[in-house]
Amino acid sequence: MELTLIKVFLPTALAFLLGLAITPLVTHYLYKFRLWKPKAGKGNGYGGGGTPLFDQLHSDRDTNTPRLGGIVIWGSVFLTVFLVFILQYFLPDSIFGKLNFLSRSQTWLPLMALAIGAAVGAVDDFLTVKGTGKHFAGGLPLSQRLVVVGLTAVVSGWWFYEKLGISSVSILGWGELALGSWFIPFFVFVALCVYMSSVIDGLDGLAGGVFMFVFTAYAGIAFYQGQYDIAALCATIVGGILAFLWFNIPPARFYMTETGVMALTMSLTVIAFMTDVLGEGEGVSVLPIVGFLLVATVAANVLQIAWKKIFGKKLFLIAPLHHHFEAVGWPASKVTMRYWILGFVFAVIGMLVTIGI
Repeated sequence: MELTLIKVFLPTALAFLLGLAITPLVTHYLYKFRLWKPKAGKGNGYGGGGTPLFDQLHSDRDTNTPRLGGIVIWGSVFLTVFLVFILQYFLPDSIFGKLNFLSRSQTWLPLMALAIGAAVGAVDDFLTVKGTGKHFAGGLPLSQRLVVVGLTAVVSGWWFYEKLGISSVSILGWGELALGSWFIPFFVFVALCVYMSSVIDGLDGLAGGVFMFVFTAYAGIAFYQGQYDIAALCATIVGGILAFLWFNIPPARFYMTETGVMALTMSLTVIAFMTDVLGEGEGVSVLPIVGFLLVATVAANVLQIAWKKIFGKKLFLIAPLHHHFEAVGWPASKVTMRYWILGFVFAVIGMLVTIGI
């Protein structure tokens, strides 16, 4: 048990320290190449139209603070994975040789999703700040990013269905729901829903804190299931997020943006399914509990658009929901801290519900 705990927690510390170590280099190039938005605000909101209130609230942000800060998160994760793999290769008989959590059965797939999200997100971020012309200004269209998420989910769902023999999901308090070949479309649906929650990225420290608690919960769930490689990966991601948050708390040195949030949401989907039937748990159905703030963010956006279409006016002053709280007078730091508190509470509830059933 001691070795198992070390296998989970030591990579967490390594990812945090490596994240701190690479940040000066990342920051240097982000500022050197002025990788921030040329103009503050969104320009167009959900459902069409301008965003004057949002632009007013964020008139002193966005510009002069670089995007692509998510590099610190996934960069520290991949460096940690590489380091523990090398330690196993050169020191196989020592305790350091037993830390490797890179395994075909548990972590290849979520790491693949993390890498694809990081790469495509980085392209989107770069085009957002440097893109010109009709097809490149403002980043990748949402439709193209959704295609990437969907195709990655198709491959992942097929892998579960064909290679791992998984064709059902567990429902909290009920048992397994057999989906047959519909398992793959369901996987895609979950992946798209989780990715849409990426709009929670918008205030200093907000998204990082929320995702930190979500991945902490899944580390605990996977550890309880005996899937120690997944637990170690989740904990390593937490370490990377903590390193990012060290520099992202107000005033932020950089923003996570798409390269970070796309990587995290895509890998989270895979991890949720890995801790479901495959791990004899309820990883998918507990996701709305553990990630309640992500669900609330997406739901608020959907309600905002529907309300405008049906009644011709807004339900919230601004969507996503955290910006509504800004608009009613909450300081950004208060919104962030209260989201962190709720994120911790729902993470604990999700773990207790999963472990207790």
